[in-house]
Order: sequence, then C-alpha cells, then structure tokens
Amino acid sequence: MVLKATRVLFVYFTYTQQSLKVAEAMAEPLRERGCDVQLARIELTDSRWSERFTRFPLRRPYLDIFGLMPAQLRGATGEIRIPEEANDGDYDLVVIGSPTWWIKTSVPIRSWLKSDGAGRVLKGKRFAVYVVCRRYWGFNLRGVKKLGTERGGEYVGGIHFSFAGGQVRSLLSLLSYFGKGENRERYLGVKIPPTNLKPDYLEQARAFATGLADGLPDGPRSGSELSTGPPNEQPTDTTKVSTHE
Repeated sequence: MVLKATRVLFVYFTYTQQSLKVAEAMAEPLRERGCDVQLARIELTDSRWSERFTRFPLRRPYLDIFGLMPAQLRGATGEIRIPEEANDGDYDLVVIGSPTWWIKTSVPIRSWLKSDGAGRVLKGKRFAVYVVCRRYWGFNLRGVKKLGTERGGEYVGGIHFSFAGGQVRSLLSLLSYFGKGENRERYLGVKIPPTNLKPDYLEQARAFATGLADGLPDGPRSGSELSTGPPNEQPTDTTKVSTHE
C-alpha cells in the first residue's frame, strides 16, 4: 500500500506579516506530528485597492485605511491571485487566516472563500479559522466560518489574536505603525502601546494547533506516495481569478 502524510493547508492574507507569523507558529506542532503542511498566501490584485499594498509603510495611511471602509461594509470581493495549493487539492485540514478590516473578513480572504478554488479545497473537509485583529474579531471569525461552511467545509474551531490597547489607543497605534513603519511610544501626543501581535501569540498559536492535530487521523493514510522531502512553504504557481461583487 502506498501511503501519504496527513495534509494540512494554511490559506491566509497578510500585509504586515502578522497572519504569516501565526501560520508559521501553528505549522510547527503539525509538522512535528508528521503532517505535510503547505502555506498559501492570497494576493490582492484588484486595481481598486492593490496599489496601496505595494509599499510599507503606507504613503497615505488615513486615506488608504479609511478608503477601504465602503468596500468592507458592503462585503465586496475583488480580483485575487490564488496559489496552486489553495486552488485545488486533497487536504485533511484547511486553516484559514484572516486579518480584520473594519470589523469584517478582509476582501482577499472573502474573495477566496467565494471562489471556485475554495469550493474544491473545502468541500467535505475540516477547516479551522484564526483571526488577527485590533479589537473587534467576532464578525470576522463568524464570517469566515459561515462562508467556509457554505463551501461545504466542516468547521472544527477558531481563535483570535488581538492587539494591545483599548479602542482608541489601539487605533492610534495602528495608524502610527502604518504611517511610520515602526512602533512608537506616542502618536498625536498620546502614549500608545505597541501594535501587532502580543508576545504570547506564539504559545497560543502552538496550543491551538496542537488541539487541531489531536483531531486529525493518526499516521499516514492510503493514497499517493509519502513525501520525505522538505516542506514547501512558498506558493509555486498562481492562478488569477476575478470575483467582483
């Protein structure tokens, strides 16, 4: 019998690399269990919004951030580039990482979840969700759960990673970071906490992934040949799709 490892796919979007850091942290305990883990980064290519994400820090942080609000509030989708791994494949578990844009699921992840590729990947498969957010994470997580379930997936759990500070100070921290590209102690004369992931995110991510691993099939399963090479962490091919609202 030809065997292959239990397969896990992480699908995520990131601008400041926070969602990637969580994915990498979660991937470690899964690989330690012998899983074949793939990381697939969704790229926003839609001309209405993509240009602002080609540089860091943002050139016009207020306009760039607040300019996304109308699209987010109406649940817009747009053109994205989907890595080959996230466009088709047979996985035992799919983990979806979505940053929170104006309290909702980000345009790139929403667009992927509404694509044909997501339907092929998620149908009949278990999926989990992690959300990276400044404050309000519930709408985002529930949105990904709903869309993933509509694509035929079986939801098995979710977790959120929030930034430090209350509603006002966390917003000032993020605006400062987007504008300057680094954490600062004050913004507009107000003392602000560091933005992005808190130091304990690593422990939380590994614990959540360990729980996911406990629910996976034990050992290799029948199918194609078990891979013994190094894990592929980068997308190797891409497919461009348009999912305008």
